[in-house]
Amino acid sequence: MPHVNQIIPGRSIAKWGAFFWLLLAISASPAMAENHPAGPQFPPLFESARPPASLSYCDEPVALGTDDTRERFEKEMLLTLWDRPQVALWIKRSTRYLPVIESMLEAAGLPDDLKYVAVAESALRPHAGSRKGAIGFWQFMAATGRKYGLQIDSEKDERRNIFRSTEAAIAYLKDLYGLFGSWTLATAAYNMGEHGLETEILAQKTNDYYRLYLPLETQRYLFRIYCAKLILSNPQAYGFKFGPADLYPPIEYDRASVECFQPTPLQLVAEAAGTHFKKIKDLNPELRGHYLAAGLHTLLLPPGGSRGFDTRLKRLSEEWMANREDRIYVVRDGDSLTSIASRFGVPLKALIIWNRLEKNKYIHPGQRLVIDAPAAESQGDGPQ
Repeated sequence: MPHVNQIIPGRSIAKWGAFFWLLLAISASPAMAENHPAGPQFPPLFESARPPASLSYCDEPVALGTDDTRERFEKEMLLTLWDRPQVALWIKRSTRYLPVIESMLEAAGLPDDLKYVAVAESALRPHAGSRKGAIGFWQFMAATGRKYGLQIDSEKDERRNIFRSTEAAIAYLKDLYGLFGSWTLATAAYNMGEHGLETEILAQKTNDYYRLYLPLETQRYLFRIYCAKLILSNPQAYGFKFGPADLYPPIEYDRASVECFQPTPLQLVAEAAGTHFKKIKDLNPELRGHYLAAGLHTLLLPPGGSRGFDTRLKRLSEEWMANREDRIYVVRDGDSLTSIASRFGVPLKALIIWNRLEKNKYIHPGQRLVIDAPAAESQGDGPQ
């Protein structure tokens, strides 16, 4: 599972980190506060990184009383607070996405603290991805996502859908809790896999997360989540003072069912909903490409976009299909996608999108291609 991205390139971390904290210490000093009362009022670093007297996770006590666990906590808190822009984005995004996760966890009877797993995994970004191939809010690998019912193919990747991916995460976490009997261990298994954790528990003869020697990433994992919980539960204590206008608003949408009898351009969906292509993609980040596949879909539309949506989409689709034949080009001997794009003065990528082609796939004489550009109809040897 990925770490939160660092803003400053790795080679300059030590230099800029020391400089940053020097400036921070100076700005937080009494003399600076007196001279610049409106300046940044960050608490002293050592106070922010100090472990709390007590802490729980999903109503399970966090062991912070040993030198080892104290160091692990302080390391994660220092690294987290270093990246203040990222933490600020956590806080801003939390009002957009956490209400959805909170309500779904409550409905499923799961602890509210599990929402911080999504914060640590993806920083609440639908398109977050790791080098290992984990994607989305909860950073599912493809095999695990499919196991828990997510559609992951060339048409959709529901790991990016806040509702569907949270349903899958709830089901997975329930299974892990049933296996280990502890939310702490279930969360560790979410990071490293249940089979790996089972093996280490058997080999080391302990099921105490804080005493298990696990992959270094998993040893850090819960402590990152604890830091997210502490900061998001009380941002002002860590120097993050935002007003309501600074936070991103909750997702607002209409929900609509769309049945397509053939692949349908998303641009038509956007027009029918009275919005633009980007808005449809932003509300439905699981959609891939520029078309809705044939079949039944549940889509989020802008507020008010569902009124009359079905009627408008039917009309636009009929018009699009009726005009389609006027935009057809029949491939001839010697043609290539590049030569056809050049002939009609359209970008090669547009030609690929219109015809839902793979970039390196061969075309053959007699194949019918859509040239969806007004200029194409005026060509002497144009669509036919």
